[in-house]
Amino acid sequence: MSNQNGSLYIVATPIGNLEDMSQRAISTLQAVSLIATEDTRHSSKLLQHFAIDTPCMAFHEHNERARTGNLINKLQRGESIALISDAGTPLLSDPGYYLVRAAHEHDIPVVPVPGASALLAALVAAGLPTDRFVFEGFLPNKTVARCKYLASLKKETGTLVFYEAPHRILACLQDMVEVFGAEREAVLARELTKTYETIRRDKLARLVEWVAEDLNQQRGEIVLVVAGGRPQVKQELSADVRHVLTVLLSHLPVKQAATITAEITGEKKNRLYEAALKLGADN
Repeated sequence: MSNQNGSLYIVATPIGNLEDMSQRAISTLQAVSLIATEDTRHSSKLLQHFAIDTPCMAFHEHNERARTGNLINKLQRGESIALISDAGTPLLSDPGYYLVRAAHEHDIPVVPVPGASALLAALVAAGLPTDRFVFEGFLPNKTVARCKYLASLKKETGTLVFYEAPHRILACLQDMVEVFGAEREAVLARELTKTYETIRRDKLARLVEWVAEDLNQQRGEIVLVVAGGRPQVKQELSADVRHVLTVLLSHLPVKQAATITAEITGEKKNRLYEAALKLGADN
């Protein structure tokens, strides 16, 4: 038995257009001992198209933890394994986290084989800032939970990227209008790389109208890219408020001076406390 571990390959596959399958991905899938795939029936069509006859094992969210140990044993025996999802890059809202983590814990090489990704395809085509972005995957199914989660992202200044199911897209956009505001800019990217690919950039309110009027936009694979919130600029204390705080600080402790200044001026106490600490440090 070989003491040399095999390698775990994380292989991206097309999200629609088969021409996006890289030669390296094909060669890797042909060379490994086993392919762990989210849905063997779905992947069989792709593998047949590229004449890949490597054995497959179903590996999805319901059996990932149970089967990780078995795959680690195979890797430790020197077998190499490829992980693929139904489409795109594995682990992005797809199974694989536990397996990759276990591979690292057992000093098994993890090799990425990059390729198609709906997340990145939508982001680079959106025309929104890409220097900072946050991928949030799928939002909660129910309106109350979804709005609560969106509210936690309202002040996020990086571009936001979501996956959404077609039957929830209209409700999701309506909730975004409610939480982010009608004027927040967003992009709906649908059926990327496929025949009916659609990329529409507009204000959230107008996207709601468009999707409501065109039922075709409520079908297929959907990525939403939403502009981040505007950075909040802290305004300086007015000269009058600063004067009151300074006078009180000359006679009282910081906390008491901030409290009394808040009562006199109506300014927020926490903000005054921070300003008082800075004034004390400056003096």
